[in-house]
Amino acid sequence: MTESAESNRREFLTGRALQKKIEEVGENLLNELDQSPGRETPTAGDTVRLGTRAMACEFVAIMDPSPGNQVLAASDALELIHELEQQMTVYRSDSELSVINDTAHQHPVVVEERLFELLQQTVEINGATAGGFDATAGPLIRLWRNCREENRIPTEGEIAECLNRTGIDHLIFDEMNHTVSYNSEAVELNLGGIGKGYALDRAGEHLRNEGVENFLFHGGYSSILAAGTHQNLEGWPVGIQNPAFRNSRLATILLKDQALSTSGSSVQFFRHAGHRYGHILDPRTGWPVQNMLSVTVVAPTAALADALSTAFFVSGVENAREYCDNAPDVGALLIPPPERGRKLDIVNCGIPEEMLFFTPD
Repeated sequence: MTESAESNRREFLTGRALQKKIEEVGENLLNELDQSPGRETPTAGDTVRLGTRAMACEFVAIMDPSPGNQVLAASDALELIHELEQQMTVYRSDSELSVINDTAHQHPVVVEERLFELLQQTVEINGATAGGFDATAGPLIRLWRNCREENRIPTEGEIAECLNRTGIDHLIFDEMNHTVSYNSEAVELNLGGIGKGYALDRAGEHLRNEGVENFLFHGGYSSILAAGTHQNLEGWPVGIQNPAFRNSRLATILLKDQALSTSGSSVQFFRHAGHRYGHILDPRTGWPVQNMLSVTVVAPTAALADALSTAFFVSGVENAREYCDNAPDVGALLIPPPERGRKLDIVNCGIPEEMLFFTPD
């Protein structure tokens, strides 16, 4: 960026445009700040918001109006997200992850330190969730996406072929040299289930390093990182969508120095021959998950919340309970499909009552 362009950018962000950014958060019911009334439900006040489009969604930094450098810091954090997308995407041939996928079956590939740690984390989460999260499931995702475009479902043979190409056991890590290799050329990594959360963690890390203590950062509404407090509240109020009625709010969670992620099948799905197929696949079987409507996870980091919301959606209530019992800093709300004519059965695994506000019936 030239000196003139940087000067214009700073003038824009700190001058008249800043005043236009100050607005009251609306009644956004898709997991952004929540304004709706309820049983003493916390509500949000005025905020400053900056956003950018990356990773096929909108990333938005939300802060209390205040003097200082927080707007410039948020702008730089948004630019960092674009850099991380370039590193992790599988849709650009020159990304670091694409290079790994193309060459790791030939020889060990040196991986940037933070990305190497993220790849190792995917293996740990896979083991802790009975295989519910698998970063090697890219071939299955691509198969179902192609079949959706062709208005058909995959054959058993096509699914079996993809399953032969997936599995964490195909990855080989060398911690001393920070390398990863594959034991087959058919293997590929895809960080779509954890990448948004990781980007939020890195963006939040940048804001804290710049002295910004209170903020909420979201990626596509479904992945959220909250730090500090919001005005007179003890955290940031975040609304959770009702999976059975998409235009209504199920609950509000008050987040402070935590992350939240929601996975559900009410938005992305397709119908074929009278059957409904969601977009979240069980990497162990290759078929869409049918026995869950929605999972919301609260965790210390957005990357962990992202991966666990998918993993619990796949592996179910008992695995989520067991995980949360052994990780007191992780909580989850799971909503299986209700029986005919009955209300939603909401399973709370470890989210404290004082931070959770359900919407009255």
